[in-house]
Amino acid sequence: MSSEYLVKDILKDITTTLSPHIPRASREAQLLLMAHLHVDELWLLTNQSVHVQNSDKLFEWAQRRAKNEPLEYITKSVSFYSEEFYIAEGALIPRPETELLIDEVLKRVEDKDTKMTFAEVGVGSGIISIMLAKKFPNAKFIAVDISQNAIDIAKINIQKFGLQSRIELRLGSLLEPINEHVDYLVSNPPYIADDEKLESNLSYEPQNALFGGTVGDELIKELLDEVLKRNINFFSCEFGYDQKDKIQKYLDGRSYISLEFYKDYSDFDRGFTLGL
Repeated sequence: MSSEYLVKDILKDITTTLSPHIPRASREAQLLLMAHLHVDELWLLTNQSVHVQNSDKLFEWAQRRAKNEPLEYITKSVSFYSEEFYIAEGALIPRPETELLIDEVLKRVEDKDTKMTFAEVGVGSGIISIMLAKKFPNAKFIAVDISQNAIDIAKINIQKFGLQSRIELRLGSLLEPINEHVDYLVSNPPYIADDEKLESNLSYEPQNALFGGTVGDELIKELLDEVLKRNINFFSCEFGYDQKDKIQKYLDGRSYISLEFYKDYSDFDRGFTLGL
C-alpha cells in the first residue's frame, strides 16, 4: 500500500473493506484512523487532505476488523467510566454495563475517605479496582485473577494511573490467595453457561472470563459461600440476565442483612449487592 493516502481517501477505502462485514463501517473506519494517528474526531474532520503515513499498518488493522476481531484488541485501547485503558487479548473487554457495578459500590460506601480493604475477584484489565481506587483514595485493594495474562495487562493499567502502592495483584482462584479480612468484595465473574453459543467476536476474548460452569452461576455461588463464611460486609457482583431468581433462592435460609438487585441500561437484571 502507498503511504501517500489522504485522510479522506483512506477513510473511503477502509470503509469499503469493512462494509460487507461491519454494520457501522464508516464510523469504525474513523475510529481505526483516529487510533492510528492518535488524534480526535475534530482533527479528523478538519484535516481531510493530510497525508497518512504507514498506511500498511492501517490496512492490516482494517483486514483484522473485517474478520470480526474486536476493535479494542486491534487499537489496544478501551474506554471505561470516562477513562482510557490499555487492553489486549488475555483480558475481557470492559462493557458499559459494568460501570453500573462501580455505581453500586459508590452507593454503599458514603465515606469516600474510608481506609477499608476491598477485594476484586477476576481483575481482568484492572478497570474496576482502578476506578474504585480513584474514588476511594485511602482504601486498600487486593485484586485476584486466575490468568497471568490478565494480571500482566492489569499491571500496565495500574502503573498508568500510578496506583501500584494501593492495588496489589495476586494470581489465583477466587478468594484463595486472600487471607486478610476483606470489608468489600466486588466481582464481575464468568457467568455464562458452558453450552451457550456466543457471537463470533467473543471467540477472541478469554473463554475462562466468560464461561462460569455447566449452569453459569457456579462461581458466583462459590463467592457467596466465601462472603458468608468470612463475614465480608458487602459483596457487589455482576451476573447474567436470567440469574436473579437462582441467586435469591440460593440465599434462602442464610443470614444476611440486605440483598438488592440492579438492572442494566436495557432493563435486564444485571447484578446484586449483598450486605451482611
